[in-house]
Amino acid sequence: MPNGEYQRYVALGDSQTEGLGDGDDIIGLRGWADRLAEHLTAVNPGLRYANLAVRGRVAGQVRAEQLGPALALRPDLATVVAGVNDLLRPRFNAAEVAGHLEEMFAALTAAGAQVATVTFPDVGKIAPLARPIRSRVFDLNTRVRAAAARHGVAVAETGRQAISTDPRLWSADRLHAGPVGHERIAAAVAQALHLPGSDDAWTLPLPPHTIPAGRQTAGAELRWAAAFLGPWLGRRLRGRSSGDGRTAKRPQLLPLSATPGSPADTGQRESS
Repeated sequence: MPNGEYQRYVALGDSQTEGLGDGDDIIGLRGWADRLAEHLTAVNPGLRYANLAVRGRVAGQVRAEQLGPALALRPDLATVVAGVNDLLRPRFNAAEVAGHLEEMFAALTAAGAQVATVTFPDVGKIAPLARPIRSRVFDLNTRVRAAAARHGVAVAETGRQAISTDPRLWSADRLHAGPVGHERIAAAVAQALHLPGSDDAWTLPLPPHTIPAGRQTAGAELRWAAAFLGPWLGRRLRGRSSGDGRTAKRPQLLPLSATPGSPADTGQRESS
């Protein structure tokens, strides 16, 4: 849609698309998909937006749980971002993960939707303790690019830009983008879609900042491991997920200003 006037935007994915790191469960989550919907609404005030993402989901779960409902909403724009939770699993299989993503690309584009996705940054530069999985990230990114090319999917190349690993773009857990990071991701996707008003400003570096000394960095790594990595590993060992019992925050297409169950929701729900 060359003028960017999409009517029905549906976001599929995990915690990043849900918006973790940008707000919280008390004040509400914003996130890059909400920010992209804001950009789309500025182009077309009649846009309706659904966000089916649920934290903790691996790519296969996103396909199994979200693809059917997304297709039923008949989007003309969809974003599909998943795979980070797979990267962290011991039995990671890049071909399998990319296969789930490609199934979603194929189904959504066949239904007439423009689809967009992202590549992932070098996690070893964000959390040094994650360096052992860098090769997984690079492998998955290569496969995502190839699958996207086969189906005409727009790719926001956040994985290739140095700004993506600036710690100021990430929340304290280093697994989720912070508000600045979500803003940059939204701008990257907008540029990949050639939306009016979008440009490459999202790639520009932030102002210089002081880099911690080696001893300070080591201490920060230990504190991060205790506060975030340890609890994450504990959930994995118990077979639990941060998304257990959770459902999508915007399961229906609504104007951006409306929230599910609000008065503005009346008469806006879509039937399948």
